Amino acid sequence: MSTDTSAEIAIFDRRESEARSYCRGMQSVFTKAQGSEMTDADGRSYIDFLAGCSSLNYGHNDPDMKAALMDHIAGDGIAHGLDLHTETKAGFLNAFEEHILKPRDMDHRVMFTGPTGANAVEAAMKIARKVTGRNNIIAFTNGFHGVTLGALSATANGYHRGGAGTTLDGVTRMPFDGYMGSGCDTTKLLEAMLTDGSSGMDAPAAIMLETVQGEGGLNAADPEWIKRVAELAHEHGALLIVDDIQAGCGRTGSFFSFEEMGIMPDIVTMAKSVSGFGLPMALTLVRPEYDIFGPAEHNGTFRGNTHAFVTARVAIEKFWSDDSFQKEIGEKADMLEQSLEQLAQMVPGAFLKGRGMMRGVDVGTGELAEAICGRAFEKGLVIETSGSDDQVVKVLAPLTTPKETFRKGLNILLDAARDVTAQAKFAAE
Repeated sequence: MSTDTSAEIAIFDRRESEARSYCRGMQSVFTKAQGSEMTDADGRSYIDFLAGCSSLNYGHNDPDMKAALMDHIAGDGIAHGLDLHTETKAGFLNAFEEHILKPRDMDHRVMFTGPTGANAVEAAMKIARKVTGRNNIIAFTNGFHGVTLGALSATANGYHRGGAGTTLDGVTRMPFDGYMGSGCDTTKLLEAMLTDGSSGMDAPAAIMLETVQGEGGLNAADPEWIKRVAELAHEHGALLIVDDIQAGCGRTGSFFSFEEMGIMPDIVTMAKSVSGFGLPMALTLVRPEYDIFGPAEHNGTFRGNTHAFVTARVAIEKFWSDDSFQKEIGEKADMLEQSLEQLAQMVPGAFLKGRGMMRGVDVGTGELAEAICGRAFEKGLVIETSGSDDQVVKVLAPLTTPKETFRKGLNILLDAARDVTAQAKFAAE
């Protein structure tokens, strides 16, 4: 690291809150990015396998989105419009209706919340409680839904829950698919708890889940498990909420992670890559019969990012007007799986997790996963861990990554894993 870079990093250590996280393991000052690569102040290039934690599914600075945004700004387009009618909002809604909702037979209304995924979750929970008149929401082990108080009550991670400084209630935690081992169908327990009036579980307003638990360790639920949970929700008068904030926008292969699972959520939360360009934007999609908030009942100065409407429309029209992009994702997912199988073979007991382009390898310990990711960063790859103990090496490469670059990044990851496992073996001997 150059002296100048060290001096630049000093300001972060001196003034930025201790709450910072990703930057602690990547001691570089990044200056620019394009496509699937980032460049730091020393001029070094890195392949990005983090993608803003799935906020940059279409890569950095997509040229078409950038051009549209620059034209909008240069033409004095609306920069901030509260929830007023604007040309840019209409453009986004028309594109979203035409290319996303209609082809999937979804009649959902689009609610623009504050620009974070947590705010979309807060809105979803409030809607479910208002619709049903119930308070309890069922969430699942290892689920992550945000760290604002309402969303945090549904988030399982003890470290994050500890940051609340107050009681978190209104949620009943149930075991996710596979939590009790591959031979245990946890929907049986959920059904028993819902059916037995003496189980102690209050009638739920909603059941909320991620089809693939991103921060929880890439736990991918079986479609039949998802379908049964949806059936139980409706049998017991609860709304089904699918949190698609990290798993959506193509990350698992299709635009929504629940497609072809035989379910239709009552509410869907979206954020991260929904803007297409990394601009803050979040949506709560809600069936019309449950769209019962009064004007400004869920409020926020930045509900609906006007600049994000511009880039999101381009993203939808460019990548989702036909099925070619989805096919391309499938091809890269196969490449990813093959490489991760090689990584898993280097670590006794390691195994693959996730689905589509939301994959990783559970290497058993957070220490080992961190060492692999750290070594990969030294070699020019930005990558992170996830899981209850950070034990999963997690790949979230931009979906638009050219195959040659993708292969190069995967080879860096494999080389890093070989280095770390060889060192561990040598130390053990």
